[in-house]
Amino acid sequence: MATFVLIPGGWHGGWMYDSLCARLRQAGHAAYAPTLSGLEETPARAHAVNLDTHITDVVELLAIEDLSEVILCAHSYGGMVATGVADRVPERLAALIYLDAFAPENGQSWWDLAGDAYRRFVIERAGHDGLTALPREGSDPRRRPHPLGTFIQALKLHSPAPAALQRTFVYASGWSATPFTAQYERLRSDPAWRVHAFACGHDVVQHAPDETFDLLIETAREVAAT
Repeated sequence: MATFVLIPGGWHGGWMYDSLCARLRQAGHAAYAPTLSGLEETPARAHAVNLDTHITDVVELLAIEDLSEVILCAHSYGGMVATGVADRVPERLAALIYLDAFAPENGQSWWDLAGDAYRRFVIERAGHDGLTALPREGSDPRRRPHPLGTFIQALKLHSPAPAALQRTFVYASGWSATPFTAQYERLRSDPAWRVHAFACGHDVVQHAPDETFDLLIETAREVAAT
């Protein structure tokens, strides 16, 4: 049995992984999909939430549940969080999977990596309170306003990722607005990374559910064999 912790992307809660979690559990694995602070159905005050808050959310989940050999999987913005978690508690992790997600370096923020189009979108959607960016109009009604502090705060890393920690990046090649092309080009020539390309849109979990599930199961097999 493997243990998966699935970190949602911007504007999303753990609900985005409901179907994937169900499949993983049916296959005999443990799966956790937390909703990060400020993105709950009734969120806390947004101005108190930044990237460190979200990293702490996941670190505390790992500690409270006493999880180890975790396969930490993140989508989109969630890659910022996953990278911070791996820096803080590498001893609890066995592998990292970035599903069309940001894989930042020390000192980088989501704001640095997201590109001009997404920076403009966030600015336009933040005018209602100056603290959160509203989700795209007409999107899933479960989406919540996203705390701006999590997009702006730079990630502070304290040590290099352990060489033994398996790292995988999935590039979704089927959407023209992707900000991940440069990262894909960089990581696929890095021997520390395993890189896959899925011909789908950004919402990899929904657009390529079978490929995503198969990748997670294969990662679990590899972790068990080491």
